[in-house]
Amino acid sequence: MAQLKAEIIGVGTELLLGQIANTNAQWISEVLANQGISVYYHQVVGDNEKRLFDTFSLAANRSNLVFVTGGLGPTDDDLTRDVLSDFTGKTLYQDAHVVEQLEVFFKKRGRGMSLNNMKQANVIEGATLIPNEAGTAPGMIVRHQQTTFIIMPGVPNEMKKMMEDTVLPYLRETFDLEDVILSKMIRFIGIGESQLEMEVKDLIDAQTNPTIAPLASDGEVALRITAKAKTAHKAQQLNKQIEDALYLRVGQYIYGYNQETIAEIVVQGLKDQELTLSAAESLTGGKFSDAMISVPGASHVFKGGVVSYSNNVKIEALGVKKETIMQHGAVSEQTALEMARQVKHLLNTDVSVSFTGVAGPDHLEGHAPGTVYICLYQSDEHYRLEKFEFVNHRELIRARAVKKALEWLHIFLQSNNT
Repeated sequence: MAQLKAEIIGVGTELLLGQIANTNAQWISEVLANQGISVYYHQVVGDNEKRLFDTFSLAANRSNLVFVTGGLGPTDDDLTRDVLSDFTGKTLYQDAHVVEQLEVFFKKRGRGMSLNNMKQANVIEGATLIPNEAGTAPGMIVRHQQTTFIIMPGVPNEMKKMMEDTVLPYLRETFDLEDVILSKMIRFIGIGESQLEMEVKDLIDAQTNPTIAPLASDGEVALRITAKAKTAHKAQQLNKQIEDALYLRVGQYIYGYNQETIAEIVVQGLKDQELTLSAAESLTGGKFSDAMISVPGASHVFKGGVVSYSNNVKIEALGVKKETIMQHGAVSEQTALEMARQVKHLLNTDVSVSFTGVAGPDHLEGHAPGTVYICLYQSDEHYRLEKFEFVNHRELIRARAVKKALEWLHIFLQSNNT
């Protein structure tokens, strides 16, 4: 059997407009990887007959397993089944059993079925039907020359049930799926992408199986290691060898794995050490507090925050001395220190963080946008306070400040454990 080369096509103009995220492709790719099937391409195409036909043609020329989601509904712009019929040269016919299922579906819900819904009963000649237990339009498996097309609705819960109940069993029965592809994301903070790549460059250059791929997001980086093996256990062992090597090189920067976030790790660390936290926020405007309370269970450790955006609130709500602001400015290390000290006492927590600075777009007190002071405070004898010059637009400056404070908290909690 030729090696399976899978491709995923998302159909729908709404995907191209960014109105809906193409989460289907991500989910299908992950599921296929667990079956040892490599996905080589993702495509997205709008509701246009010619472009959809060309998309199918391109996919068939380079892939032998093509998954298509979307375009199976009852409206005129739902084109997938019609265009695939034209592309394969196979006729469409109305399936009586599907018609009956549609009528039952609408009757159970006390709704009349409009005539355009009959379009969903059109089936491509020779196709294997994929039952839709969660909706109306059935999916289809259509074999054309050397390529198998698997078309499913774009509604995620309908597509996922089809994959789990019908498509995956079909793939296991039809193809020799012996290998497993297993990925693990290792997440780093406090080290830049270029520095991380230099530290592990020899591992990346020598990669075969597992492979190593650097991934960057704002304020942190990750390495995805991916192994292919006959069993999940063997793939895990291969990944573990790379993971151990990474720990020896850059283990001090590793904070978590896969979908874990730095905020989740910080909340868990505070819980483990039975510490409470508070925040005083100026330029971040509550973003740090939002990051904390977005983690389930954060109420056990995060008591709250004060958004002291104006100088009056810094003085009247937090208790920052008016003289401090007049002498040093709101954007200063002195104000950051007092903000952190005052919110810790105000909310009676073990530690606190504060943020003051300039998010932009204009200068403030002679400081350029991106100037940020952050303070992590325990006592007047034990605190960390630094000035940063973040270069980016307003929202990213604020996000970077939050991420930096979470990094500090992670380091602080790690040092407490040593």
